[in-house]
Order: sequence, then C-alpha cells, then structure tokens
Amino acid sequence: MSKKSILLSGATGLLLSISAQAHDAAENMDDLTRAIAVDYEERLEDLYTHFHANPELSFVENKTAARMAEELRALGYDVTEGVGGTGVVAVLKNGDGPTVMMRADMDGLPVKENTGLAHASKAVQKDRNGNEFPVMHACGHDVHITSMVGSAKAMQDIKHEWSGTLVLIVQPAEEIIAGAKAMIEDGLFTRFPKPDYVIGFHVWSGLTPGKIIIEPGTVMSSSDSVYITIKGVGAHGASPHQGLDPIMIGSSIVMNLQTIITRNVAPLKPGIITVGTFHAGTKNNIIPHEAKLGLTVRSDDPETREKLLEGIKRVTNNTAKALGVPEDLMPVIEHAPNRTPPTINDPEVTAIVRGVFEEEMGDHLMRRPRDGMGAEDFAYLMAPETGVKGVYFSVGGSISEDPSQAPSHHSPEFNVSPKPSISVGTEAMVRGAVALFNQD
Repeated sequence: MSKKSILLSGATGLLLSISAQAHDAAENMDDLTRAIAVDYEERLEDLYTHFHANPELSFVENKTAARMAEELRALGYDVTEGVGGTGVVAVLKNGDGPTVMMRADMDGLPVKENTGLAHASKAVQKDRNGNEFPVMHACGHDVHITSMVGSAKAMQDIKHEWSGTLVLIVQPAEEIIAGAKAMIEDGLFTRFPKPDYVIGFHVWSGLTPGKIIIEPGTVMSSSDSVYITIKGVGAHGASPHQGLDPIMIGSSIVMNLQTIITRNVAPLKPGIITVGTFHAGTKNNIIPHEAKLGLTVRSDDPETREKLLEGIKRVTNNTAKALGVPEDLMPVIEHAPNRTPPTINDPEVTAIVRGVFEEEMGDHLMRRPRDGMGAEDFAYLMAPETGVKGVYFSVGGSISEDPSQAPSHHSPEFNVSPKPSISVGTEAMVRGAVALFNQD
C-alpha cells in the first residue's frame, strides 16, 4: 500500500485498497500523465530515495538487482536474475506483435557523495576486484531504474493500448562499459525474446528539468581505453646521459598524440585523445625505469575510430625511435577490453518516437547540439550486427536555474531533480514504446 493509505481491516479495507489501486492506474493513454504523477507521489519517490542512498558498484549491484527483480515480479512480469552477472530481465507477453525492449542501467560510481542531501549515500563497498571505495549514484542511474519501475507499472496498466512482447532489462556495469556486452554474451538475444526495437534514456544534470532531447544519428561517441608503458633505463638525475629517460619520452608522446587530431583527422570529424594518467618515478633526482600513460579515445564513426587507434600506435613508436629508444625497449601499447562503439539512433525509429513526443509531450521537447563526447554501452544493444533498431534520448534534471552551472556528472556534488526527471522519463518511455508496438 502507499505511504498515504489508511490501514483498514476486513473486507471493507480490502475493497478500499483495490479501489485505490484502480484509481491510481492509467485507464488509457490520455490518463497517463496523471497516473504517473500519482505513482511518483505514492511509490516512486520513496523508491528513488532508497536507490540513491544505497548505490552499488559495477557487477556487484546485488541488492539493487534483487530489489528491481522484486518490484518487477510484483507487477506481474516473468523475471530472470543473474543475466550477464547481476543483470535482470523481465518479460511481459501481451498477444501478437513486435518485441520492444526498455533498458535501464543500475550501477553507481566510486565517488564519495558531497551533496548534503538527507538521503545522501554513505555506502562503502568492495568492487569485484576486492578494492574498497565510497559509492555514489553520481550519474543518475538511480533515476533510470526508478523510472523503469514506473514504466513497468504503466505498461501493465494500459495493456489494452498495445500488443506484443515487452522486455525490460536492468543492466549492470554501464560505468565501465561492460554490462550490455556481458548480458548479450549471456544470451540476452537468444534466451529471451529478441527485440525488434530498443529504447532508453539518460538523465542530464545540465539540461532544464523535464526537457527532452531526441535526435537521429550519433548521440554518444565510441570509447576506447589505451594504456602505454614506456620503458627506460634508470639513472641518477644528475647523470641523464647514463640512462634513458621515460618521462621525457612520455612527455613527447603526450604532445605528439595531439597531432593525430589536428593533422590526420578531418576538421569536421569529431575525435578526442585525452591522456588522463601519467605515472612515473619515486624521487626527484632519480630517472625511473618506466612511465605509464592512460588514454581515453573518443570518436563518432568507425573510420575515425580506427584512424585514432592506429595513429596512437604510429606516433608512440616513432616518437620513441626518434628519441633513441632501441627495439628491445619499444613502448608496449595495450587496449582495455571494455570498449564501446558509437550510439547511433536509427532514423526511422527516432522519427516514430519523436513524432509521438511532439504530439503528446510537445512542451517538453527542445533541440540542443551535443557539446561533449560521452559514451554509452547502450550502443551494443542496437549495433548493426544485432539487427535491432533503437533510440536513446536525454531527459533534463538540472537542480540549477542556470543548467550550465549545475554539478557535473561523476562529481561528488552531482544531483538532479528527481520528480521531473522520473515522471517525464517514465512518460516518454511508455509513449515511445507504445508507438513502436503500434507500428506493426
């Protein structure tokens, strides 16, 4: 029962409870906005607070997954746990028609929360490698999973408005871009009904609350993590000629890597090579024996992605050669397995979903060009080889009157306005899914 219900006993109490639940349910699509608003006040607000206060790290989202499975089972879905690690799959069959998949990611980040909220996370957890960190929902995944529960209820309530099979996935490990691929490798598209369409959204702290951005084409970049180990010969800092300085070599490599972007990639083709870590040495008068660089690489199309990765190899090796590094000490370049292609919205699916948004939620729509190269492993769910068409959109959740001044995603101060984020995100997901069901 809801937090605003009065506890009654006997037959009268049961009848009143049933009546209240029926009143809360959406009777048709015209009633959807009101029903979601009621659901937020009665249930989703508390659920969001719970998730925000109890985040978990990638691939160890055990309690979160269990709670999501419990919520979805209670709504009448056929639920399977442990898919791709901690992933949850819920299926609702509703006659003949297409299969539509909704996705929400659930992992938090190794960040200590500094928002001052009453429900701020105080969680500390060991990751899957045994390392202990403070944990925070610093990217809004608590909004996503709360909205999925709201969407699951609404889709059950309006079953007469659509026909087909609905598949909900609660995905682990988006923050390390590994969860979607893990679920696919564990049979997401073979053990369960394979979707014709997939739909998802991300809340954004830098976007006006409740506003929606949905565009065709590339909406998220590819992401590759590259690690370079630069070998040297240790020596006294006062006798550099007796050694081979990996810090000097590494510094040259860092600077020369940027020539790949400025001289090898077309000016109108987005691309980023960022060196985020540079580790070397123990003391100021010692030339160390090695240095290590950590890179993130972003692009919007496969050709640019390949050009950047090949360029990193070429520039690294040739810079080392130019500085006198012998063949047996050439840098070692390693690519992390956690990588993702660009997230590219299908034009046809985007037009269908945007069309219903314009018709039913027009006041929420806005246009804004991308201003960064964030990545998402949602891309794996609608990669060309899957044959699944999809759309991924953004929902605003800024806590600031000027969204450009809102705390950044992944920061200790990150926070969003939950009510408009969850309510609008839920309504958009439901209207988008119903529109896709009704295409066939």
